Order: sequence, then structure tokens, then C-alpha cells
Amino acid sequence: MATNPNQNQNYEIPAEMRDFAEKSVEQARKAIDGFMSAAQKTVDTFEGSANTVQASATDATRKTFSYAEQNLSAAFDLAQRMVRAKDMQEAMQIQAEFVRTQFESMQTQMKEFGSLAQNAMKQPGSKK
Repeated sequence: MATNPNQNQNYEIPAEMRDFAEKSVEQARKAIDGFMSAAQKTVDTFEGSANTVQASATDATRKTFSYAEQNLSAAFDLAQRMVRAKDMQEAMQIQAEFVRTQFESMQTQMKEFGSLAQNAMKQPGSKK
């Protein structure tokens, strides 16, 4: 059986090749570290945005319930006052006053919702 004459030879990798490979691995490691850092920042940004959106949604929900309670209370107050009205003229005055105050109340509520939306857009982590 013939043996391969090259079988017992030890091939040594030239120092330049080892240096090149080592530098390539180090550059790849730095590139991956940079990528992972950027990916983590992106995740943090999305989490911040999600928290901002969630907090804003919670505030909006609380305000909505508060406004609904105010409006229902005003409607029940109107009903009580209408029942106690002495005549049609007083009932019409009560109704006109209710419409005026509810219109003002709705304007205020809409302004507050607008402010809430603007503040949500200005929060860190949200797109501007």
C-alpha cells in the first residue's frame, strides 16, 4: 500500500493569514456588536412608544369616563329642574340654559382631548 508523501507534512498557516483572519473576526464581532446595540435601541424606542401610547390611552379613557359622568349628571340635573318647572316659559329657559352650558362643556372637553393628543405626540419615544 502506497503512502501519500504529503500526509506527514505539517502545513503551517502563514502569520499574515492568521493576522488577517484575526482582524476579520474582530471586525465581524464589532459589526455584530454595533448591530445588536442598534437593535436594542430600536426595541427600547418601540417599548417607550408603546408605554407612551398606553399611558395616553389610559389618560384618554379616564377623561372619557369623567366626561361621561359629568354629562350624565348634567342630564339628570336637567330632568330634575324640568320636572320642577312652574310653567312652559321656565321649562324653555331651563332647556336653553342647559344647551348653552352643555355646548360650553363640550368645547372644553374637546380642547382637553386635543391637548391630550398633542402631549402624547410630544412624549419621548413617540414620532414627532
